[in-house]
Amino acid sequence: MSDEPGRIGIEHFDARRWTAASEALARADRESRLTAPDFERYGLVSTLLGQDEAGAELWARANRMYVDSGQPAAAARCAFWLGLSHLDRGEMALGGGWLARAARHVEEAGECPERWYLRVPEGLQILGSDPATSSAIFGEVLEAGAGLGDVDLAAFGRIGVGQALVRLGRPDEATPLLDDVMVSVVTGELSPLVSGIVYCAVIDACHEMFDIARAQQWTAALTAWCEAQPDLVPFRGRCLIYRAEMMQLHGDWGEAIAEAARASDTLGRHPAVGDAFYTQGELQRLRGNLDGADRAFRLAEEHGRPPEPGLALLRYAQGRIPAAATAIRHALNEATLPAERARLLPAAVEILLAAGEVEDARDAAGEIESIASSFHSPLLFAVTERCHGLVALANDDARVALDHLRRSLAFWQSMEVPYETARTREALADAATATGDDETARIHLEAARAMYTTLGAVADLRRLEGVQPGAGELTPRELEILRLLATGMTNRAIADTLVISEKTAANHVSNILAKLGLSSRAAATAYAYEHGLV
Repeated sequence: MSDEPGRIGIEHFDARRWTAASEALARADRESRLTAPDFERYGLVSTLLGQDEAGAELWARANRMYVDSGQPAAAARCAFWLGLSHLDRGEMALGGGWLARAARHVEEAGECPERWYLRVPEGLQILGSDPATSSAIFGEVLEAGAGLGDVDLAAFGRIGVGQALVRLGRPDEATPLLDDVMVSVVTGELSPLVSGIVYCAVIDACHEMFDIARAQQWTAALTAWCEAQPDLVPFRGRCLIYRAEMMQLHGDWGEAIAEAARASDTLGRHPAVGDAFYTQGELQRLRGNLDGADRAFRLAEEHGRPPEPGLALLRYAQGRIPAAATAIRHALNEATLPAERARLLPAAVEILLAAGEVEDARDAAGEIESIASSFHSPLLFAVTERCHGLVALANDDARVALDHLRRSLAFWQSMEVPYETARTREALADAATATGDDETARIHLEAARAMYTTLGAVADLRRLEGVQPGAGELTPRELEILRLLATGMTNRAIADTLVISEKTAANHVSNILAKLGLSSRAAATAYAYEHGLV
């Protein structure tokens, strides 16, 4: 193509000025001077601008022109990108149809790089259900890409193997692959679309490994990459979600909510919008807007994002302990991969303790420890120590609890995670109170209160300030059980004393903790003494 608009369009394309490239190529198209490679390029530009329907139409035109000119490998390439883009938007039938057409073109073309590109969706399809086989497929893709000198194909293979290894609980092997492929991105070796795909895949893998430091670094890099191309659309929504998650972790909740809202607006009907709604739900729950959290979690579920553990924690915050326990147990029954279970188990420990199921909570804490030993993640180490501390508190072993909780606190502080730091300080206050160290308890409690105030953690502040329902709203039976609990009685001993079943006693204890906004039996004991109930 030698016409001026088309030449200018290619120049803008090479400079990644997507809007200008689109306008120039559109002018050339009106003059009927575009070739099949031009339409292929034009389709990519439209896709990068978020014009999905236009991009699909242009890629389809390029596909037809390649077929008519006897270039089946090039036709397969267009069909592959059409199929992958439809799958990314959740349009499974269209995506599968175009991939089937790509396979037909490949059979006609014989041996070609496009044959290996078609292995990519095959590996992705089984990544969650059979990561071992997925890893083998992506290993072949990586080998083929290296042999052909196709950097995009090699990047697909490398990121696929890395993701599969994470799912298999082998993060030490995955990390070098993920870092390697990111070097290809930041040095500009990869095409624009593959660069965006790799950015998002690597950040997702970092979150699955609970590698917060890497996730933060690559999120900053993705943000800069998007900002350098202000008219780029497809990856901006995911970038906003990642930014919101980092802001939530580090305590900038107001800005995190705004970013998550922008993400849902940007993503529209894209399947990833479920993650944006889930993030909004978590932030609303943390800020004490329980109705808003409920709505957001329901929207997340409607858009294909499982609402746990957030929804179970919401039910716990609402005092609906049995519902919370049922929800978290169901989610754990569905989760099989270590990374999936590690996201659910911390909530399970807290909820099961509130339900009086201490042994099950202990088992959950032990499983977290096992997973943490595989992932070598400071975040998981912090979670593990906190969960063991809570279980020890529930067993009235305050000194053991103090050891675990102090280690947890050190991890959270080193990672600069203020909310979890405050929650751990609150648990430390309970443990210190149980050992008679009121001064240490006061210091931790005041520090937790100050942090909750800074964060805007309304529900936590209400609990500390006694704004939630108090002893005056306990039933006579619950007051009776609280007094017995404060003497050190177990649920079985309470049941024997009152001639009720142990399960009934456990339910009463759960209700008492929920009504008083307390997290442990030790805290309930301290409450009873502070309020003159014993």
